[in-house]
Amino acid sequence: MPLGVRIFLVYFLFVGLAGWFVLSTVMDEIRPGVRQSTEETLVDTANLLAEILRDEVKAGSLQQSRLPQVLQAYGQRQPQAQIWGVEKTQVNHRIYVTDAQGIVLLDSSGAAVGQDYSRWNDVLRTLRGEYGARSSREDPNDPDSSVMYVAAPIIDGAQIIGVVSVAKPNRTLQPYIERSQTRLAWLGGGLIVLGLLIGALLSWWLSAALRKLTRYAQAVSEGRRAELPALRGGELGQLAEAVERMRTELEGKAYVERYVHTLTHELKSPLAAIRGAAELLDSEMPLAQRQRFVGNIAQESARMQQLIERLLHLAQVEQRQGLEEQVAVPLRSVVDTLLQAQMARIEAAGLRIENLIDAELCAFGEAFLLRQAVANLLDNALDFTPDGGLLRFSAEAHAGQVELRLFNQGEAIPDYALARLSERFYSLPRPGSGRKSTGLGLNFVEEVAQLHGGVLRVGNVAGGVEVGLTLPSV
Repeated sequence: MPLGVRIFLVYFLFVGLAGWFVLSTVMDEIRPGVRQSTEETLVDTANLLAEILRDEVKAGSLQQSRLPQVLQAYGQRQPQAQIWGVEKTQVNHRIYVTDAQGIVLLDSSGAAVGQDYSRWNDVLRTLRGEYGARSSREDPNDPDSSVMYVAAPIIDGAQIIGVVSVAKPNRTLQPYIERSQTRLAWLGGGLIVLGLLIGALLSWWLSAALRKLTRYAQAVSEGRRAELPALRGGELGQLAEAVERMRTELEGKAYVERYVHTLTHELKSPLAAIRGAAELLDSEMPLAQRQRFVGNIAQESARMQQLIERLLHLAQVEQRQGLEEQVAVPLRSVVDTLLQAQMARIEAAGLRIENLIDAELCAFGEAFLLRQAVANLLDNALDFTPDGGLLRFSAEAHAGQVELRLFNQGEAIPDYALARLSERFYSLPRPGSGRKSTGLGLNFVEEVAQLHGGVLRVGNVAGGVEVGLTLPSV
């Protein structure tokens, strides 16, 4: 089965099931939602009537007032209202009032005056001081004949002297429920169909792009000349470029030559210095001069060893496809350990150290690689901080990431060098000695950051330079 068809079938299944689930869930929520909204309106109406009726109930003059005629006239009104496409031609509220014993004093329908309603939940609970509401069927065999009753207490001071109940048949809400469900069904069905059409187009487009890449890869594997297909779209375009880069590298072109040439160039300088010092040591010279040349040999040997070790570390990181472990790495503890290891150098230069990292702040990744990356950053900062200068570690967590920042007081990095600092073998002269390093430290840190899905940034700030290493947080 072609990939495009499989993608479409999976998309069809996902969109169909998701659309059906969401649509059915919303459909099921329409009815209770409408009834809840209606109940809230009935609560307001009942409490308003309770305030209006309080004086007549207290005086016992409810039957002699105009309220029975008012309620009768209310029941005969014909609103002729158009509510969201549904015509309302009559009022549907039933209102009745009981005394403190639950005896009906007034009924807008005229059918229950004098009856004992104290057993009905709306009256019973309200007289107890609770929220009184019930739903009862007019016809026990007809579930659509249910009526909502909501009551409010008629209060005189702290005493409940009566109850007013407002009722509304649920069947009067049905037209609005059906209208909403119908509109939602049409809209939901239309969205599902539109989603499937988009899925079909997406599957066809993706399959066509993959077919182009497949034909290109087959031509390359057969040794035929082939032009890289022009693909629009971020990931597919990047995939095409990655295939082309892989082809170039597998053919042993620019990468190996550049790597070997650069490494050869970097090793020439220390080897020449060692050879020159060794030749001079063959001749007679003062002890002080001999010691100086021996020191040069040791220094250049250490430089070569450092270069080789860092190249090995860098090669190991470059070959990694993922992390061997992912654990919580406490950043403050890592920094404290590295600072302690460099304490002799720090004290000799009289540097001021500030570790402002929260003890609870952790990065999530491979502890060994993160420690090596921070060690390289610290080495670099120590090289460029003048005697008596300031080193400041800080960190901040946000949006699932933590950024470790290292500020070192010193001269600003030249603009021409900023974009090349993480380039392999590129290095600036150290202020103290004027010598360059291997140029692999920041490149290693950048590789570690990318392996963790993070970012390395280096920039000038007021008073010095700040390095930021963004990593995933716990």
